[in-house]
Amino acid sequence: MLKLQHLIGLPLIAGTTGRTVGKVKDIWFDEAWRLRGIIADFRGWLGKRVYAVNWDDVQTCGRDALILAGDDAVRRLSAGEVIRCFSWGESKLRDRPVLTTDGEQLGRISDVYFEPIKGTPIIGYELTDGFISDVMEGRYWLRVAQFAEEIMLGEEAVLVPESARHELHNMTTSESDR
Repeated sequence: MLKLQHLIGLPLIAGTTGRTVGKVKDIWFDEAWRLRGIIADFRGWLGKRVYAVNWDDVQTCGRDALILAGDDAVRRLSAGEVIRCFSWGESKLRDRPVLTTDGEQLGRISDVYFEPIKGTPIIGYELTDGFISDVMEGRYWLRVAQFAEEIMLGEEAVLVPESARHELHNMTTSESDR
């Protein structure tokens, strides 16, 4: 299981040459919020040009680097092709509130967990209630794999079934760093 924020800043290494071809700036999702790729760079006026790597071109997702299929794995895309990201873009997941269908806010998304395989869906969210709450109580982990079909990732909030509150687990600092 990978924690998305641990990937941010890691070098992207071409597996054919060993050359560094960029760094992970963000993660890109498809319309079903499955991992689609890595954002390597934003350029141009207001980030209108995006350099990205399709998840299919990531050979290894290691602790200290991501190994890519080759030098040509980083491709230029328009910003319109990359709409759903973790912390950048038209529809970002970070800081989005997670609410149950009966209106209880469980927290705001601070990180995402997924498996390092092709087309992987999100398997869990790390939730925060803010800095003070994080220090006093810790963050919470919400495993969503078992009710993935019932989750509604809306434009401004994530709606989960009422039963999700029973899947909310308190994390200690040492557990969240895994």
